[in-house]
Parts: sequence; structure tokens; C-alpha cells
Amino acid sequence: QVQLVESGGGVVEAGGSLRLSCVVSGRNVSDYSMDWFRRAPGKEREWVAQISRSGGVTHYADSVKGRFDISRDVAKNTVYLQMNSLKPEDTAVYYCNAARWGEGQWIDYWGQGTQVTVSS
Repeated sequence: QVQLVESGGGVVEAGGSLRLSCVVSGRNVSDYSMDWFRRAPGKEREWVAQISRSGGVTHYADSVKGRFDISRDVAKNTVYLQMNSLKPEDTAVYYCNAARWGEGQWIDYWGQGTQVTVSS
């Protein structure tokens, strides 16, 4: 059974920083492409960032490029999202997703989410 548990959310002033963590249990984090998504109140879920299975390739949404950094620690089976220069529009619940191709289909898992609130 694969489980993802996010932590690190909180309330921060605009311009501040937070680091989110996503601990993967049940399989190795290197088995998955890992993504962060977010959902703001009243809005659709938005993709934020991705790190490849190899860990060597990262991608970011335009809205966070240059401010957020996704990374992972294989030894800790954990993926991180370092968020700098936070803006009120970054306020959302942030979710971690793990995905891999297996048994002829995409298999993915979600965490429960962690709330990030940025005050102006």
C-alpha cells in the first residue's frame, strides 16, 4: 500500500517562504514521477511542479517558475517543494502526487493535502 503524507503548510506573510514535504511509504520515491498540485478556494486544481523518476528533470508552472523549487531525497523517500517569494495568490491546499506506468496503465496516488495561506 502506497501512502503519501504532506506536511509543512502554514500561514506566512507575502514575500516569505515555506518548504513542503511529501513522505512516500510503501514503495521507493524513485519508482515515481512526483508532482505537486494545488487547489485554491473556488478554483480548479492546478499543476505546480514535477520531478522525474530519475530526479534529473524538473518542470514548473509559469506561475511559480523562478520562485518554487522541487527536489527529492531518495534516502528519506521524500519530495520537497521549496516556496519562496510567496504571494497571496499562492494560497491553496497543496497536494503531492506519485505516478508510474504499470500493468498497462497509469497508476497514481495522492496525499491528503496541506494548507498554505499567504497573507498580504
